Amino acid sequence: MKTGTADITGSADNKSADANALKNAEWHVRTELAAAYRLVALFGWDDLVFTHLSARVPGPEHHFLINPYGLLFHEITASSLVKVDSDGQVVESAGLGRVNPAGFTIHSAVHMGRDDAGAVMHLHAPDGVAVSAHRDGLLPLSQTAMLCLAHLSYHDYEGVALNLDERERLIKDLGNKSMMMLRNHGVLTAGKNVPETFTYLYFLMKACEIQVKAQSCGPVHTPSEQAIRTTADQSQALGSAAALTWPALLRLLDSKNPGYAV
Repeated sequence: MKTGTADITGSADNKSADANALKNAEWHVRTELAAAYRLVALFGWDDLVFTHLSARVPGPEHHFLINPYGLLFHEITASSLVKVDSDGQVVESAGLGRVNPAGFTIHSAVHMGRDDAGAVMHLHAPDGVAVSAHRDGLLPLSQTAMLCLAHLSYHDYEGVALNLDERERLIKDLGNKSMMMLRNHGVLTAGKNVPETFTYLYFLMKACEIQVKAQSCGPVHTPSEQAIRTTADQSQALGSAAALTWPALLRLLDSKNPGYAV
């Protein structure tokens, strides 16, 4: 009987420890995602309460976190993020429980279709939209752009993303890439976690900003095909830059707009 009691007690303790570990892991993801929202606002890439960033919740339930529809990006906190399931049902919300329906379509497509996508980020920032509307898309006009090209795909505009049928086409177009131009709409990045996904977002947005400025100056110079291929080969570990950049970005955010980790 003592052995049986010990087994039952040990099993209960293990379950409690597992539950606490998942809770702590979710809070860590919430904090990182809230920081990413505020960083987007800090860089001037937000679009009022529109556009969205999401992150997968650790655990077997296939839930993800996304912004409540109505808060500006600089207001987002870890606890204000809404937890939704793959059907778009709100699982947990501390306040505003509504989510952007177009955001659900886009983010659920990637989270359902890509097991490796721990986070997804979508913006309407003007330079990103401008390049997405350019006939030739992102051009190899800068080192930054050339670092992005091997990771980039395209998805044609179908209207405001309210049709769930679009998810199949969106994930097919994304394939195994980490960056995507949503034609005439904006940009999207996906990565294994929030820091990596934000790193992809930064590089893609910077490449778009440079292209818009370069093309406004007149005729542009394009590097050689060999230089483009070499830079593409050198870009394979681009996401790993997050190990250096993310802690620095958090220090920047803590000095400019703290309070996200509540």
